Amino acid sequence: MKSQWCRPVVMDLGVHQLRHFSISFLSSLLETENTSVRLDNSSSGASVVAIDNKIEQAMDLVKSHLMYVVREEVETLKEQIKELIEKNSLEQENNLLKTLASPEQLAQFQAQLQTGSRPVTTQPPAQPAFQGSGPTA
Repeated sequence: MKSQWCRPVVMDLGVHQLRHFSISFLSSLLETENTSVRLDNSSSGASVVAIDNKIEQAMDLVKSHLMYVVREEVETLKEQIKELIEKNSLEQENNLLKTLASPEQLAQFQAQLQTGSRPVTTQPPAQPAFQGSGPTA
């Protein structure tokens, strides 16, 4: 009989300690040292509401932090995707140019790569066509 009476007291004490720990933890998490929440046995309903409010605030804080981190990661991944698309495009262009180049041009290019010199063009650059209002004969 004595053990039956002892269990509710121990449980009430455990619940009280758990509530106190939860409030202390959430207060430190939310940095609300100035606003203290007090537990009263007579106002356990109000303390539960206060705990629920603190938990909701903590969850909102975690949610906003996660959203910020996810947005940063998305921006980083978008930049990496752009770089990879550009690299892929350049590789495709390079492969196309290799297939269109003659064996002599490829040999010349390889030789220039080994010596470290810039490629020499055999044709002069194309001159732009002027379409102006110059004198006509």
